[in-house]
Amino acid sequence: MEFVSIDVTDGVAVLRLDRPKMNAISVQVQADLREAAAELGERDDVRAVVLWGGGRVFAAGNDVKEMADLSYADMVRVSTSVSSATTALARIPKPVIAAVNGYALGGGCELALSADLRFAAEDAVFGQPEVLLGIIPGAGGTQRLTRLVGTAKAKDIIFTGRFVKADEALRIGLVDRVVPPEKVLEESVAYASQFSGAAALAIRAAKECIDRGSEVDLDTGLEIERQQFAAVFATEDRTRGMTSFVESGPGKATFVGR
Repeated sequence: MEFVSIDVTDGVAVLRLDRPKMNAISVQVQADLREAAAELGERDDVRAVVLWGGGRVFAAGNDVKEMADLSYADMVRVSTSVSSATTALARIPKPVIAAVNGYALGGGCELALSADLRFAAEDAVFGQPEVLLGIIPGAGGTQRLTRLVGTAKAKDIIFTGRFVKADEALRIGLVDRVVPPEKVLEESVAYASQFSGAAALAIRAAKECIDRGSEVDLDTGLEIERQQFAAVFATEDRTRGMTSFVESGPGKATFVGR
């Protein structure tokens, strides 16, 4: 991987995007992210992921210079690459936290939206300014932003292309925690570390239920939940958790991820 690195410590993987100067998301970055997401989903030593662009900027958008001369026919061919990277990150079957310093704009905002939670610096700035280039978000912005903040607020942000500062982002539910810039990575990793000893298959099932359930009607969502609920009774962690509860009380179980 050319512009992405993975560093794993105590069950937490820091997935670092590093394409100076602004982490512009090129076709190669998208390929790197897809490869990294596949690896992180499969690694047993990874229980949670922190997605970070460094202390200066998260990602300032897709590489406009790379796209500027593409025709409609060209974009039909490559548009799957644009959206598949964020989809791959969203489908990592483990908790994913976006640690956002600086700008998260356009494709960068869409990267953050693909995470389960977003921790932002006090000076972080979000936005989907694609309309100011005569285009629209193409990597999940119209869909994930709407599901997160609601239809009217998503339309406001996307129609105007305006920037959303961290305090507003917290107020509307775009981010989940705002911290001093120098604490973003530290607090994100600290939060993620609680999953290092968690029941990994139960968390995987819960994420599947929430994500898939949000896309369907209530009855179908309840059926997804019922099937996953029954399925986790086949895991060793379920036996460990319930046995520990009966014998020693709540919160004392040790899990093995099986």
